[in-house]
Amino acid sequence: MRVSRRGLLAGTAAIAGLGALSVPAAALPNPFRWVRYNVTSKKGQDMLKSYAVAVRKMLDLPLSHPHNWFRNAFVHMMDCPHGNWWFYVWHRGYVGYFEQTVRKLSGNPEFAFPYWDWSELQELPLSMFAGVLTPTNEAYAKYTKDLPTFEREVKPAIQAYWNTLNADQLAQQKLRGYESFDDLWKAVMGWDPVNQKFSIGDQAFAITEKARYVPIDNRALPPKLAGECSFNDVNGGLAPAQFNASSPETSFTSIRTASHNDAPSKTGFFSILEGKPHNHVHNFIGGYFDAPGNWNPGPYGNMTNNLSPVDPIFFLHHANMDRLWESWSAKQQKYGLPDLPTGADRVDFDKDPFLFFVDADGKYVLNGKAGDYIHAARFGYRYDKLVPYVPTATKVAEGAAPLLLGASQDGGTVSLSAPAGRMIATITFERPTAMDAPRQFDVLVNAPADVKTVAADSPYYAGTVSFFGGLAAHGPAHAAHAAHNGGNRVTFVVPLPDRLAASRFARSPGAKLDVRLAPPTIQPDFPAPKLLAVEIHSR
Repeated sequence: MRVSRRGLLAGTAAIAGLGALSVPAAALPNPFRWVRYNVTSKKGQDMLKSYAVAVRKMLDLPLSHPHNWFRNAFVHMMDCPHGNWWFYVWHRGYVGYFEQTVRKLSGNPEFAFPYWDWSELQELPLSMFAGVLTPTNEAYAKYTKDLPTFEREVKPAIQAYWNTLNADQLAQQKLRGYESFDDLWKAVMGWDPVNQKFSIGDQAFAITEKARYVPIDNRALPPKLAGECSFNDVNGGLAPAQFNASSPETSFTSIRTASHNDAPSKTGFFSILEGKPHNHVHNFIGGYFDAPGNWNPGPYGNMTNNLSPVDPIFFLHHANMDRLWESWSAKQQKYGLPDLPTGADRVDFDKDPFLFFVDADGKYVLNGKAGDYIHAARFGYRYDKLVPYVPTATKVAEGAAPLLLGASQDGGTVSLSAPAGRMIATITFERPTAMDAPRQFDVLVNAPADVKTVAADSPYYAGTVSFFGGLAAHGPAHAAHAAHNGGNRVTFVVPLPDRLAASRFARSPGAKLDVRLAPPTIQPDFPAPKLLAVEIHSR
C-alpha cells in the first residue's frame, strides 16, 4: 500500500496520542491496515459484497449469540448517546468493533465499512437495496414479520442477556432510566413517560415491510435534507475551533453532560453536524420527512428510532459521520489547534465507561471507556478521502470565536452590527412534548407573518433543525428530566445560507433579522415553538 507523507504524519500524530488507550500502542494494529472507501467506488462496492455475506450469517445466528444481527442493534438501544459530547466517540467504538466482526464473519480480511458521502451522492446508494442490505428483505421476517413474532423471538433473548448484566452495566441502565428489563422493553414498544401512553411514533420495532421507508425507485434525498447535507452546511459544521465549548457556535460536539447516558443538567444543545444532517438523515430513511409520501405519525422504519442499526445503511451513515470527525481533527491539526478536550476536561471525557460493546470473538468489552476510542488508529483504519475545510475568514483559522453581531433573549428579532463573513444563527426553544409533535422544524428569516410553512426554495427558508427519535428515545430518564426540570429547552446552530435574501440585505449596520420557527409542511397546523433566545454570529 502506498502511504503519503501527509498520511504518515497524521498516523504518527495519532499514535503519539494513544497513551490514553487501555491497551499498549505497540499492541494496536497498523493504523494504515484498513481503508474505508466511498461506497460509490469500486472498492466500496466490493466491500458491500462482503458486508452482505456477514449480515446473512448474523441473521442466521441464534439470538443467544452476541453477534446475532438484532443483538447487535440492542447495544445501540441500550447505550447509545445522542445530543452530548460523547456522540462521536461512542459511535466510533460501536462501529469499530462491529467492523471487526463483519471482517471475521465475511471471510474478507481487508474488509472496512464503506461510507456514504451524502454531500456527494444525494440519494441512498442503489446497492443498499440488494438482498439483506435492506431490512425489508424476507430474511428479516423471522424476527420482524409482525409484533407477536418479534416479541416471541427477540424478547426472551434480550431478557436473558439483561439477566447477565453486572452491577456497573446495570448502573448505566439506571442512568438511562431503565430500572428493570420491563422499562427497556416498554421503550422498545414506544412508551412515552411524559404522556404516560404508548406512541406508535416512538416504537423502535418495525415490521419487515416497513423497516425502511425509502423505495428503490424514489431514493433521492428530499430538497430540505439535500440542503442540510450540502458541502456548504457540512463546512459550517467543521468550522468550530473547539472540541467542546459552552457556547454552541464554537463547539464541534454537542453539550457536555455528566455521563453519556445522562440528560443535560441545563439547556441542551446540538452541534451543527449532529443536529442537522445526522438527525435529518435518520428521520428520512425511517419515514419522517417533509415531503409527500411520508409515514407521519408512524409507525416508522428502524432508522427513525433507537433500533436504527437493524437497517444496514446505519453503518455507512455513521462511517461518514466518523469521517467528518476525522476531517475536523485534520483541520485542527493543520491550524495548530487541539482536536480533543484538554486538561481536566480530557480526564472527565476519557473515563466515561462504555460497557456494552462486543468484540469480533463475541466477547463483551466490560472494561471499556471513552478514552479507548478517541483515535481511529484504535481500530486500524483510515479514510480514502477527507473533507477539506474552507475557512471564510483567517480569524477562524486562528481559533478565534465567531463575532457576535446581535442577540435577543426574549424573541427572534435581532439588530445587527455589520457582518464580516458568513452568518450563523444560534436559536433556543422548548421542544414540544405532545405525542404528535414534529421531529423537525424549519428556520425562517424575515418571513411575513402570514407565511406559515415554506418549501426548500423559499427566500425565507434558512434550514431545518431535527431531533433523532421522540422524547424517550434515549431512555425514560431523559424524558422525565425534560418533563420536570426544563430539559426540553434546546439550542441549535444554523448556518444561514448565502442565497438567503435576508442574509444579503443584512450587510449594513442596524439591519434587523427576524428569526422564527415553522412546522414542517406535513404538519402545518402544529404550533411552532417560540424562540426564547437568538444570537447571530459572523465567521
